[in-house]
Amino acid sequence: MADTIFQKILDGKVPCHKIYEDENVLAFMDVNPISLGHTLVIPKEPAKMLGELSDDSAAALGRVLPRLARAVVAATGASSYNVLQNNGAHAHQAVFHVHFHIIPKYEDNSGLGIEWNISEPPPEELAGIAKKIASKL
Repeated sequence: MADTIFQKILDGKVPCHKIYEDENVLAFMDVNPISLGHTLVIPKEPAKMLGELSDDSAAALGRVLPRLARAVVAATGASSYNVLQNNGAHAHQAVFHVHFHIIPKYEDNSGLGIEWNISEPPPEELAGIAKKIASKL
């Protein structure tokens, strides 16, 4: 895996404003935040996309994300927040090391803006893709 900015942070080559760290996870402030309190949460295991993570690293992230989200909201007073995780260039991933964003949303609507372009596939198409996905588990 390429030596990403997140790997450099993990290796101590680039400083960060650390919020949380354990043997599997590091959380720190985004230096280019969308809103005040924007926090990044990364596994220490190097993986480009979520599906490449080991079950142990994924579980470690899942254990700390709710605690970190509560802390961000309590510290910022934000009314809401987004948890965002992108996989691959077409999904807007910029740093190719798995990472989650906890992005506070405020009453003035600052924070992450989302355009949700829905589709309406026929029920048989939904049933078919559901069956195909389930068969890959």
